[in-house]
Amino acid sequence: MRIRSAGPRRRGALKSYFQSNWQLYLMLLVPVAFVIIFKYAAYPGLRIAFMNYKPAKGYAGSPWVGFETFQKVFKDKDFLRALKNSLAFNFLDLIVGFPVPIILALLLNELRFQRYKKLSQTILYLPHFLSWVIIASVALNLFKPETGLVNILLRNTGAIKQGIPFLTEKWHWAVTYLLIGVWQNMGWGSIIYLAAITGISMDLYEAATIDGAGRLRKIWNVTIPCIRGTMVTLLIMNLGRVMGSNFERLDSFGNVQVKDFQYQLAIYIYEKGLSGGNFSRATAVGLFQSLVGLILVLSSDRVSKALGEDGLL
Repeated sequence: MRIRSAGPRRRGALKSYFQSNWQLYLMLLVPVAFVIIFKYAAYPGLRIAFMNYKPAKGYAGSPWVGFETFQKVFKDKDFLRALKNSLAFNFLDLIVGFPVPIILALLLNELRFQRYKKLSQTILYLPHFLSWVIIASVALNLFKPETGLVNILLRNTGAIKQGIPFLTEKWHWAVTYLLIGVWQNMGWGSIIYLAAITGISMDLYEAATIDGAGRLRKIWNVTIPCIRGTMVTLLIMNLGRVMGSNFERLDSFGNVQVKDFQYQLAIYIYEKGLSGGNFSRATAVGLFQSLVGLILVLSSDRVSKALGEDGLL
């Protein structure tokens, strides 16, 4: 009798659970539908990369060309230049930008005045919600060589005699472009690390205090080791994005003087693919980016596991 009654009791418990939590599952439908529509539903369109696709003819009327589009892309000098720039800037972005949210989270965690801490967090998170068009328009006015506020202040303090072309000379542009990117993302990136820090047991800090550890020792011997798994996971995810590039960011900061560095894969896809109606080339480059990103994620995950970390997968 007990075995027979287990099924109805379990169904009753599930029914009661869903009646109590149906609002959460209803809210979950929106992101799930978003992922299905814009991620998985787009997979059949990847065949465009292997076709001489013409929108007027559709899939049925466009001939298959195999890997011909990929061969043309890999032989294109503009693609190689865009690939080189993308890799260089994305690796520099990773090297410069990855430690900053960690440092910021550690500093915020050490603040004891809660009102100041919340105010600082809000100010630091705000840039993430601004579009690159707004950020670029403000930066272009701040960093103008002659009339920009930054150069005026530097000249008035005697630090420089001539205006610095922050966004009109390619080497200065590269440094400014990277630092603005770090500034825009550092507050948002620190949220995950702060969440990981709040999960650390206070017993560990109390034990460190008994052993005579100061603040810096606690950070180095307790906080950082406890969030190392989060650091490794985010590093692996960031490595998967080193082939990508943000068109809005590049286009907003672009000008003729810096085109040598500004010309990255997102610009290449737009100019050589979408704007010219060559959807096969645009899809081929996008598929190449995704495959390389997947290989980097899987490789870095395997390396992290070999080093004793949990990894991502």
